[in-house]
Amino acid sequence: MSRVPYLASRLQGFNTTIFAEMSRLAAETGAINLGQGFPDTDGPAEIRGTAIAAIEQGQNQYPPGPGTADLRHAVADHQQRFWNIDVDPDQEVLITAGATEAIAASLLALCETGDEVVVFDPTYDSYAAGIAMAGAVMRPVLLRPPDPADGQRFWFDPDELAKAFSAKTRLVLLNTPHNPTGKVFTVDELAMVAELCLRHDVIAVTDEVYEHLVFDGEHRPLATFPGMATRTITVSSGGKTFSLTGWKIGWAVGTAELISAVRTAKQYLTFANGTPFQPAIAAGLRLGDDYFERFRDELLAKRDLLCGLLTEAGLLAYRPEGTYFVNADVSAAGIGDGIEFCRRLPELAGVVAIPSAAFYHDRDDGAALIRLCFAKKDGVLTEAGQRMIGAAFTG
Repeated sequence: MSRVPYLASRLQGFNTTIFAEMSRLAAETGAINLGQGFPDTDGPAEIRGTAIAAIEQGQNQYPPGPGTADLRHAVADHQQRFWNIDVDPDQEVLITAGATEAIAASLLALCETGDEVVVFDPTYDSYAAGIAMAGAVMRPVLLRPPDPADGQRFWFDPDELAKAFSAKTRLVLLNTPHNPTGKVFTVDELAMVAELCLRHDVIAVTDEVYEHLVFDGEHRPLATFPGMATRTITVSSGGKTFSLTGWKIGWAVGTAELISAVRTAKQYLTFANGTPFQPAIAAGLRLGDDYFERFRDELLAKRDLLCGLLTEAGLLAYRPEGTYFVNADVSAAGIGDGIEFCRRLPELAGVVAIPSAAFYHDRDDGAALIRLCFAKKDGVLTEAGQRMIGAAFTG
């Protein structure tokens, strides 16, 4: 790969994301875009109305650097309400420009050059870039596709996880429910991670943006495991939960000492953002249980709709336990690998997907997989599925 002029060596290879390439293909061909992970409907009217009112009331200048007191209290109440975690909203909550900034600021604040960060591979694409920007080294632990004998679950080898930890390990960066696989880590799996963190004196940063989209199993924050409350930074956001991904309102929760460290880095990234959106997300976090249950049930139905259509199209769909996404094995479709399949799919079927290989440290590990987003209107999913069913998938 040729070197990009002027770009620092630590960011070589990160210049163009697969999302940009596939979204460009969608725009050029008019294909249905099931690649990038955003819904095609807006979030609840009461949340949007709160933002509009805030704008009209003049809430348009810088908010406090840690976030508005109202939103910090709403996040603290949310953690207690859903996960029974007691949080001090004044010292233990930091509002960020989406979960992406919370993760980046955590890496920049906590990692020294050469420190190692354990991740589960495949990873969301910002993880590797954030680790590189922090001067740290990524240590991936492979999530293998489901074994027919083990149902639909992506899995990892516990011995490989144990070997990834060493005296150099500073952080484990854990995403559950997991993008891109849709895996929900079990209590036993999380207990393994917690035990290794305690044994090696490692901090955990947990990306839990899909916490309210668990279809099978249960979400259990790593911070609730024995000994982990004082060494875990829990990250989430309002984007996925309220279908408002463009607002970029996220948060980090942890001890006062951890949050103080993350805030030091965050204040020199964006300092603060999204003033009128902060009261709106606070209102969202205070919605009744019926909203969160209905939201999950709607996405569950969409998951099942798309998985059924993909199966009918001749692909092996791995039914996700959570998130917006389904992975499918294209081996049976007669087209070389997932990258080639995705590049030809707009022409063959008028649909855009993401090759899962783009999320893997070693692309060969995800060569046969593609990822599709089902957070779309039912009619869009049905049309995309019918186009794929009608496509001639040949080598």
